[in-house]
Amino acid sequence: MAAAITIQGLTKKYIGVGTGEVVAVNNLNLEVEEGEIFGFLGRNGAGKTTTIKMLLGLVFPTAGDAKILGKPMGDNAIKQEIAYLPEETYFYDSMTGWDLIDYYARLFRIGEPERSRRVKIALEKVRLQPEAWRRSIRGYSKGMRQRIGIAQALINDPKLLFLDEPTSGLDPIAHAELRDIVGSLRNEGKTVFLSSHQLADVELICSRVAIIHKGKLLTQGTIAELVHGERKAVTVQAPGFSNGMMPKLQAIVPDATHSGGDTVQFDIDDEERITAVIDLVRGLNGRVLSIVPHKRTLEEVFVETVRREDNS
Repeated sequence: MAAAITIQGLTKKYIGVGTGEVVAVNNLNLEVEEGEIFGFLGRNGAGKTTTIKMLLGLVFPTAGDAKILGKPMGDNAIKQEIAYLPEETYFYDSMTGWDLIDYYARLFRIGEPERSRRVKIALEKVRLQPEAWRRSIRGYSKGMRQRIGIAQALINDPKLLFLDEPTSGLDPIAHAELRDIVGSLRNEGKTVFLSSHQLADVELICSRVAIIHKGKLLTQGTIAELVHGERKAVTVQAPGFSNGMMPKLQAIVPDATHSGGDTVQFDIDDEERITAVIDLVRGLNGRVLSIVPHKRTLEEVFVETVRREDNS
C-alpha cells in the first residue's frame, strides 16, 4: 500500500527567551499508509501539533523532510486534497452553519449546484440536526461546533485529514457519535492522521499508532502489537498463611505481597506459574479464590512507555 505521509528526520527547534534552545520535534521518522486511521499520541507539549503544522506547511522545520501524498510538505498542489481540524476552532459566529460550510466550499472554488450538494452531504455526514443548519453558530454547543469543524474538513472531499483532538470536551453521546464519524472515514478510503488524548477512542478506531514524548518517537505499531500480552489477577486465601505459604508464593511470584488478613493478591502473566501457584496453595490447604484475565489497554501501554522513558 502506498504511503500517504512519509516523514524523515523531521526536527523543529525554537530559541526560547531565557531558556535557550527548545527541541519541539526531534528527528522524527514515520510513515502513514493510505486508507488508514493513524493515531498520533503524546502528552501535552510532546510535539504533536508542531508536527502537524509542519506537515501542513504552516511551520517550517529546522531539519528533515516529509512527503504528503507523494509531494513535498507545504506544496500548494496538495492543499486541494488535504484537510485540517485544529484543536481550538475559531469560526465566524454570526454566520449560520450552512453559510460557514458554503463559505469554505467557495474557497475551494466549488461552483453551484455542486456546492450546495456538498454542503448538504457534509452537514448530514456529521449528523448536525437540520434545524440547526440555518441558525447562528454563536448559539452552537461545543459538540455542534465540533461537527461543523469536521464538516468544513470534509467539504473538499480530501484524501487525507489531520484531526487534532476532535472529540475533546464533549458529552458522552456527542463523543461517541463523533468518534463513529471519524471511524467511518476509513470506509470511504480516506486517510486520517489523528492526534488525541482519548486513548479508548484511538484503540477502537485506529489501525496503527505512534507515541512521541518530548518530540521523540518512542514506539509505533498496530494496536494488537502494542497491547499484546495478558495479565491475570490472582486472589489466594489461606487462613494465617500458615505452613510457610508466603515465602513459597514469593519464590514463584516475587511481586506477591500480603497486606493483612487471610488473602493475598498479585498479577501473573505466565500460564506455567499460574499452575504452580494453584498446586502450591492446594498442597498447603489454601484456596485460590479467583483468577481474572486482564487484557492490556492502549492507555496502560502509553503510560508504561512514557514513564519508562522518563526514568531512563
